[in-house]
Amino acid sequence: MKKTILCAALFVAAQAQAHVTLEQTTAVADSYQKLTFRVGHGCDGSPTKSITVMLPEAVTGAKPMPKPGWKIRTVEGPLSVPVESHGRKIATSVREVTWTGGPLEDAYFDEFTMQVKLPAEPGKQYFKIVQQCVKGSVAWDELPGEAGVKVKAPAPILNVLPAEGPVHQH
Repeated sequence: MKKTILCAALFVAAQAQAHVTLEQTTAVADSYQKLTFRVGHGCDGSPTKSITVMLPEAVTGAKPMPKPGWKIRTVEGPLSVPVESHGRKIATSVREVTWTGGPLEDAYFDEFTMQVKLPAEPGKQYFKIVQQCVKGSVAWDELPGEAGVKVKAPAPILNVLPAEGPVHQH
């Protein structure tokens, strides 16, 4: 019995770290939010050497958190619809954040964090990720398909919920 419970626990733990995941699954619309991306393994046993997060169009103002042993690179790009922030129109924003360094051995996990401004409109936001390893890479960029059809490399999802009143913090 104990052996069965231990095996089941190990199976669930392995499943929980099977992808690059987003620690926060929900957040409030029109707020500043800390997002933490968890990297649970390398690429077929190969250590991770970089993580690139592509931001959805409606997510702006990204500020990545430094990590010892990793360098940060951001890529700015135009927004299709400018947004207002602190009374100013913003037409460009960070569209991509890359942490390079490590390497993060396959036997360990780590977290990569940033602060962002969420859209005023509720809905699902998909964050496409590229995990570059010493040997190979994985694009965690698949979006959900038909009901019941599992994707092999899902993009992390944040469900943005309606705000219940004025929200402004950062």
